[in-house]
Amino acid sequence: MELAAERHGDMLLVRVAEPRIDAAIAIQFKEAMRELVADGAPRVVLDLAPVGFLDSSGLGAVVAVRKSIGPDRRLELAALTPAVARVFRLTRMDSIFTIHPATPGPEPTANRQAAPAAEASLPDGADEA
Repeated sequence: MELAAERHGDMLLVRVAEPRIDAAIAIQFKEAMRELVADGAPRVVLDLAPVGFLDSSGLGAVVAVRKSIGPDRRLELAALTPAVARVFRLTRMDSIFTIHPATPGPEPTANRQAAPAAEASLPDGADEA
Protein backbone atom coordinates (compact mmCIF):
# COMPACT_ATOMS: atom_id res chain seq x y z
CA MET A 1 0.00 0.00 0.00
CA GLU A 2 1.63 3.18 -1.14
CA LEU A 3 0.50 6.50 0.35
CA ALA A 4 2.34 9.82 0.39
CA ALA A 5 1.51 12.59 2.85
CA GLU A 6 2.27 16.31 2.75
CA ARG A 7 1.41 18.80 5.48
CA HIS A 8 0.17 22.22 4.33
CA GLY A 9 -0.81 24.38 7.31
CA ASP A 10 -3.84 22.77 8.96
CA MET A 11 -4.28 20.34 6.04
CA LEU A 12 -2.71 16.92 5.64
CA LEU A 13 -2.83 15.89 1.99
CA VAL A 14 -2.63 12.12 1.54
CA ARG A 15 -2.06 10.88 -1.99
CA VAL A 16 -3.01 7.30 -2.82
CA ALA A 17 -0.64 5.71 -5.33
CA GLU A 18 -2.68 2.57 -6.02
CA PRO A 19 -5.08 1.79 -8.87
CA ARG A 20 -7.48 -0.09 -6.57
CA ILE A 21 -8.71 -0.03 -3.00
CA ASP A 22 -10.39 -3.38 -2.64
CA ALA A 23 -10.63 -6.37 -0.29
CA ALA A 24 -7.02 -7.34 -1.06
CA ILE A 25 -5.57 -4.11 0.39
CA ALA A 26 -8.36 -2.52 2.45
CA ILE A 27 -6.82 -3.49 5.80
CA GLN A 28 -3.38 -2.24 4.74
CA PHE A 29 -4.94 1.02 3.53
CA LYS A 30 -6.79 1.53 6.81
CA GLU A 31 -3.66 0.87 8.91
CA ALA A 32 -1.46 3.10 6.77
CA MET A 33 -4.01 5.91 6.93
CA ARG A 34 -4.34 5.64 10.71
CA GLU A 35 -0.57 6.04 11.04
CA LEU A 36 -0.51 9.06 8.73
CA VAL A 37 -3.40 10.89 10.39
CA ALA A 38 -2.01 10.35 13.88
CA ASP A 39 -0.30 13.75 13.71
CA GLY A 40 -3.63 15.40 14.49
CA ALA A 41 -4.13 17.63 11.44
CA PRO A 42 -7.66 19.05 11.73
CA ARG A 43 -8.25 18.60 7.99
CA VAL A 44 -7.21 15.48 6.05
CA VAL A 45 -7.67 15.45 2.28
CA LEU A 46 -7.45 12.06 0.60
CA ASP A 47 -6.40 12.37 -3.05
CA LEU A 48 -7.92 9.40 -4.88
CA ALA A 49 -6.96 10.47 -8.44
CA PRO A 50 -5.14 7.23 -9.39
CA VAL A 51 -7.81 4.96 -7.89
CA GLY A 52 -9.94 3.53 -10.68
CA PHE A 53 -11.69 0.89 -8.60
CA LEU A 54 -13.14 0.90 -5.10
CA ASP A 55 -15.22 -2.00 -3.80
CA SER A 56 -17.30 -2.29 -0.63
CA SER A 57 -14.22 -3.25 1.41
CA GLY A 58 -12.41 -0.15 0.15
CA LEU A 59 -15.42 2.02 0.91
CA GLY A 60 -15.61 0.50 4.38
CA ALA A 61 -11.92 1.27 4.93
CA VAL A 62 -12.40 4.93 3.95
CA VAL A 63 -15.42 5.20 6.28
CA ALA A 64 -13.44 3.52 9.10
CA VAL A 65 -10.66 6.09 8.70
CA ARG A 66 -13.22 8.90 8.86
CA LYS A 67 -14.61 7.47 12.09
CA SER A 68 -11.16 6.89 13.58
CA ILE A 69 -10.03 10.51 13.23
CA GLY A 70 -12.85 11.69 15.47
CA PRO A 71 -15.66 14.22 15.23
CA ASP A 72 -13.44 17.31 15.58
CA ARG A 73 -11.43 16.52 12.44
CA ARG A 74 -12.49 16.25 8.82
CA LEU A 75 -11.67 13.65 6.18
CA GLU A 76 -12.30 15.08 2.73
CA LEU A 77 -11.93 13.35 -0.62
CA ALA A 78 -10.49 14.75 -3.83
CA ALA A 79 -10.13 13.95 -7.52
CA LEU A 80 -12.41 10.92 -7.65
CA THR A 81 -12.47 9.01 -10.91
CA PRO A 82 -15.95 8.51 -12.39
CA ALA A 83 -16.13 4.88 -11.21
CA VAL A 84 -15.13 5.76 -7.65
CA ALA A 85 -17.45 8.79 -7.58
CA ARG A 86 -20.27 6.49 -8.65
CA VAL A 87 -19.67 4.20 -5.63
CA PHE A 88 -19.86 7.18 -3.28
CA ARG A 89 -22.98 8.49 -4.99
CA LEU A 90 -24.82 5.13 -5.13
CA THR A 91 -24.15 4.51 -1.42
CA ARG A 92 -25.03 8.13 -0.61
CA MET A 93 -21.63 8.58 1.00
CA ASP A 94 -21.26 11.65 -1.21
CA SER A 95 -23.58 13.38 1.28
CA ILE A 96 -21.32 12.39 4.20
CA PHE A 97 -17.94 13.38 2.75
CA THR A 98 -16.82 16.69 1.33
CA ILE A 99 -15.71 15.78 -2.18
CA HIS A 100 -13.48 18.12 -4.17
CA PRO A 101 -13.41 17.75 -7.97
CA ALA A 102 -9.63 18.32 -7.93
CA THR A 103 -6.88 18.03 -5.36
CA PRO A 104 -6.73 21.24 -3.30
CA GLY A 105 -3.53 23.22 -3.56
CA PRO A 106 -1.22 23.77 -0.63
CA GLU A 107 -2.24 27.41 -0.11
CA PRO A 108 -4.69 27.42 2.86
CA THR A 109 -6.15 30.81 1.84
CA ALA A 110 -6.86 29.62 -1.69
CA ASN A 111 -8.46 26.44 -0.32
CA ARG A 112 -10.86 28.37 1.88
CA GLN A 113 -11.86 30.67 -0.99
CA ALA A 114 -12.42 27.76 -3.39
CA ALA A 115 -14.20 25.51 -0.88
CA PRO A 116 -17.85 26.47 -1.53
CA ALA A 117 -17.68 25.69 -5.24
CA ALA A 118 -15.43 22.66 -4.73
CA GLU A 119 -17.75 21.02 -2.21
CA ALA A 120 -20.63 20.69 -4.66
CA SER A 121 -21.50 17.11 -5.47
CA LEU A 122 -23.17 15.74 -8.57
CA PRO A 123 -26.91 16.23 -8.68
CA ASP A 124 -29.03 13.14 -8.11
CA GLY A 125 -29.44 11.23 -11.32
CA ALA A 126 -26.26 12.60 -12.93
CA ASP A 127 -24.13 9.87 -14.43
CA GLU A 128 -20.49 10.09 -15.42
CA ALA A 129 -20.32 7.09 -17.70
